[in-house]
Amino acid sequence: MEVLKPKVWQILIGSFLVLLSAALYLLHFLIFRDLNHLAVYALSELAFLPLEVLFVTMILHELLNARDKRNRLLKLNMLIGLFFSEIGTKLMVIFSDADPGQDEIKRRLIIKEDWTDREFNKVCADLKQHDYTISGDVLDMSRIKSVLSADRDLLLRLMENPSVLEHEAFTELLRSVFHLREELGYRKDIGSLPAKDVEHLIVDCERVYKRLVPEWVDYMKYLKKFHPYFFLLALRTNPFDTDASVIIS
Repeated sequence: MEVLKPKVWQILIGSFLVLLSAALYLLHFLIFRDLNHLAVYALSELAFLPLEVLFVTMILHELLNARDKRNRLLKLNMLIGLFFSEIGTKLMVIFSDADPGQDEIKRRLIIKEDWTDREFNKVCADLKQHDYTISGDVLDMSRIKSVLSADRDLLLRLMENPSVLEHEAFTELLRSVFHLREELGYRKDIGSLPAKDVEHLIVDCERVYKRLVPEWVDYMKYLKKFHPYFFLLALRTNPFDTDASVIIS
C-alpha cells in the first residue's frame, strides 16, 4: 500500500504557521513580561484544541462531504436519466420483446405511482432470479446496431465523465453497452452472420439486458423519491407496460 507523503507546499505552510505562533508568543512575553499569564493563556487554548478538531474534522467536514455527495448524486442521476432517455429504454424494449419470459418480467415491472421503497426493493430482489435469456429468432440485431450507432458520441461522453465512475453498477452497464456497440460496429452485414457469431452477439446482448433492467428500476426509485414529476412521465412511458401512454386521458 502506497504511503501518501505530504507535499512541499504543505510542509512549508505548516512550518511557517508553527514559527508564526512561536513568534507571537515571544512577542507577547516581550511586551507584558508575564510568563504566568502566558502559560495560563496557552494552556486554555490547548485545552480547547480537541473541541476545534472535533468541530472542524468531524462535524463540519462531514456536513461538507454530505453536501458534496448530494451534488455528485444529482449530477450522476442526470447522466443516468440521459442514458435511459436516449439509449437505455430503446434497448430494453428490443431485449424484452425477444425475452421468452417477457410476460413474467413485464408483469413485475408495471410500476405503480404509490410504490414505496419496499416494493422497489422486492422487485430488485425478484429480478436477480430472472433468467435474462434472449431468443435469437426474435431479436432485431439491426435495430440494436442502429440505436447504438446513432448515440455513439453520447456513450463516449458518459464513459469519459468522472461522475459515472462513482457508480460501479452503472459503469459496468456502460462498458457492456459500449462493448456491444463495438462488436456490432465491426459487422457490416448483420443479416448474413453465421449462427455461431449470432450466438456470440446474443451473449453480449444478454449481458447488457441483465444489467440494464435492475439499473432502470433503481433509477425509477430515485425519480419517485426526488423528482416526482419526472417519475410520472417515466410511468407513462414505461417500456414494460403495454397499457402505458404518454397522453393523459
